[in-house]
Amino acid sequence: MAVFNRLRHAAQLTKLLQNYNNLKYIKPQLYSNPRVLNRSVRLLSSQAAENAAQEDYHNIVQDVEKPTGEGAKHEFQSETRMLLEIVAKSLYSDKEVFIRELISNASDALEKLRYLRLSKNLSPEEGGDRELEIHIATNKQNRTLIIQDTGIGMTRDELISNLGTIARSGSKAFLNELKDKQLDSAKIIGQFGVGFYSAFMVADKVEVFTKSYSQDAEGLHWSSEGTGSYEISPAEGVQPGTKIIIHLKQDCREFSDESTLNGIIKKYSNFVGSPIFVNGKRVNVIQPLWMLDPKDVTAQQHAEFYRFISNSFDAPRFILHYTADVPLSIRALLYFPDDKPGLFEMSRDTSVGVALYSRKILIKSKADNLLPKWLRFVKGVVDSEDIPLNLSRELLQNSALIAKLRNVLTGRILKFLYDKSTKEPKEYNEFYYDYGLFLKEGIVSSNEQSEKESIAKLLRFETSAKPAGEVISLPDYCKNLNPDQKDIYYLAAPNRELAEQSPYYESFKKRNYEVIFCYEPYDELVLMQLGQYNSKFLTSVEKDMRQSTEETEKIDSINKEEIDKLLGYIKSVLSKKAFEVKTTNRLENHPCVVTVQDMASARHFIRTQSQKLSDDMRYSLLRPRFEINVNHPIIKKLNHLSTSDPKLAELLTQQLFTGAMVGAGLVEDPRILLTSINELLTLALEKH
Repeated sequence: MAVFNRLRHAAQLTKLLQNYNNLKYIKPQLYSNPRVLNRSVRLLSSQAAENAAQEDYHNIVQDVEKPTGEGAKHEFQSETRMLLEIVAKSLYSDKEVFIRELISNASDALEKLRYLRLSKNLSPEEGGDRELEIHIATNKQNRTLIIQDTGIGMTRDELISNLGTIARSGSKAFLNELKDKQLDSAKIIGQFGVGFYSAFMVADKVEVFTKSYSQDAEGLHWSSEGTGSYEISPAEGVQPGTKIIIHLKQDCREFSDESTLNGIIKKYSNFVGSPIFVNGKRVNVIQPLWMLDPKDVTAQQHAEFYRFISNSFDAPRFILHYTADVPLSIRALLYFPDDKPGLFEMSRDTSVGVALYSRKILIKSKADNLLPKWLRFVKGVVDSEDIPLNLSRELLQNSALIAKLRNVLTGRILKFLYDKSTKEPKEYNEFYYDYGLFLKEGIVSSNEQSEKESIAKLLRFETSAKPAGEVISLPDYCKNLNPDQKDIYYLAAPNRELAEQSPYYESFKKRNYEVIFCYEPYDELVLMQLGQYNSKFLTSVEKDMRQSTEETEKIDSINKEEIDKLLGYIKSVLSKKAFEVKTTNRLENHPCVVTVQDMASARHFIRTQSQKLSDDMRYSLLRPRFEINVNHPIIKKLNHLSTSDPKLAELLTQQLFTGAMVGAGLVEDPRILLTSINELLTLALEKH
């Protein structure tokens, strides 16, 4: 039953079910064998869809045009001949773009006629009521491809001017004419006059039949093999508009395959303003949603469009649909995926997922310079009329303007995400859980402090002042600072329990300073790269401890002379490991800590490079400082053992230092503690 429910909307299915001839292949076992049932229903559905498609069939391409009379031969100028060679062989990186170029030219021809209709009130004989369409026909056997439009067409003079001279654009001349008359520009794509010649990348010969929109215009035939000349002759049976017949080279016959052609059209020209028919069937059926008013686009349309442009099966989590006229003309429709990123998307080798269009014509499907690399998870479309293109439309010129476009888009995305984080915190936190790593990459990779701080607003962390599981932003952290707290402090630890038990955190807890907890190994590197936020420095608690110059509190059990003697003893025991030994009053519950100049970089070094070095070289590079709490019972006992039991004191000193190194995350493998612990315990038990 479910199978038939899926087909209830198929056109003409009822008629098919009533026709025995269409059902004669269904055997008696149909209802007892689901596989046979599914296959049978698929056949019915396929035939129903095909029959329904026949009703939408529409094709104007007919083989009725014929040259008449003697043709006039024209020679390309020597410079033009050289340019033709460049256009046909070197200008474009992919042969398939010739289809985009010819469709763009056809679209321009339609736009010109559309504009003249509005400005001149054309009569029916001049195309005032003609359907504005692009039709493409393929013939694989004859290796031909035909592209025909119902647009403005060309006169003989225009044919010679536009197709006889490379880099002479009829579209650009049309725009200049409108500009001279102080009229609004039509939506014309072509500007350079070279797109037509891209056909010679794939063609042995190109023929053009054209007839101007004007009343009593003559039909014309233009042909060339792309060498040194072309020929123009009168023609009969020519419909108003332009028809281009491309005789494909042997190794380019793939472009006469309908499925190949449909794929190329959907890739480059799917959003052309006029209908495109291939062999009578319309291809560009998806609307360019970014050109519509955001209020007029439904969630279902967004879901379908997102799946189309992202080639995925999920739905968008967030949608950013906006239009701007200053500082640049921009129409953008950007999607933030709902699914978690895959391993491939995490790689920096992945291309940015935003396509660049100009007047609904695809310029680059993966415009890597349009957004920074860290925003590669964003999918969508950006359309700008201000983009300066080179002749092939494949590369972008004027890097300053492109950089400006990139900055505008990046800033708009950051503002959008910040608004989401404040207005829909629950939904944003779910997004951050999946995509926060990309934001952190943005801080590390950005060269602009202002951009880093804009991204930093979007980061989320647990802190010492909030319950476990609750995260806050840096702006909220700064609002709640202790009055005498100057910096933003952070602590790297694998989890909250270890963070709260860290010796580095003790003094901050005592002073009631809020500390950000960084659970991921790269978090402290991110904050180190950020450097400062809202004019406040981001400082690791280890660095703050190392920079502390507070004096040790006086105690009765150990005087200054004994302390100096103990420090000397420890230095001698750790002579090849600790480069400095000092006291600290930042500790209360812990006997000692280790600090280095830059803890985050040191930990990163340990994770990536330490295994390549000897122990002596490792300590020489790290230059650790061993800081002891002389008020702690263990240190007091060590002071006593240093004279009464030197062997046990040495093992205890080594153990304290190694434990502090492990606690600081400066030991690659903490299992090194086991040997020294066993040795220490053995000796201690022998004393009792």
